[in-house]
Amino acid sequence: MVINSFRYADDCNIYMKSKRAGERTIVSVQRFVEGTLRLKVNESKSAVDRPWNRKFLGFSFSYHKEPKVRVAKTSLQRMKKKIREITSRKMPFPMEYRIKKLNQYLIGWCGYFALADTPSVFNRLDSWIKRRLRMCLWKNWKKPRTRVRNLIRLKVPYGKAYEWGNTRKGYWRISKSPILHRTLGNSYWESQGLKSLQVRYETLRYSS
Repeated sequence: MVINSFRYADDCNIYMKSKRAGERTIVSVQRFVEGTLRLKVNESKSAVDRPWNRKFLGFSFSYHKEPKVRVAKTSLQRMKKKIREITSRKMPFPMEYRIKKLNQYLIGWCGYFALADTPSVFNRLDSWIKRRLRMCLWKNWKKPRTRVRNLIRLKVPYGKAYEWGNTRKGYWRISKSPILHRTLGNSYWESQGLKSLQVRYETLRYSS
């Protein structure tokens, strides 16, 4: 008894030098797939377009003379949605739990998207994630006297601690304030065990 096994891909990109060449190629490929292979081409997902307007397996290209691989916008949107769920201030999660869940997700996400040639994206995501954590921590402190006490523990002078601890500004706005950005910066979150996307990216990209 002979068993034949096949590997196949249900998605692919073909890059040509011109739009006209792309239009000829898509017709030829569709004819081969449907006529010879007896498979159906999803025409709603097929198109002749610029590389940076398309995505493939979560990636896209930048608009440069020499295009760079980048994380597709839809992939970033899904990633941010997941981070918002973990760092939602409406959920009373302990900070240790949030950091644990973030690390589990971020390490895997970065492991896949480290193929991207855009390190600045990982740096910006790091900053955004820490801002969301500052927002959660500020809400957890709740009462002004708790905030004042915790700011003093972070070596903020009493006058500044009292001023910011009694502010009426919203959580998200406060999370970007100089006082929290300085006291709850990179070194603080590193001490809490939060993994850095940028460091992970650089390790995967440049380590031998």
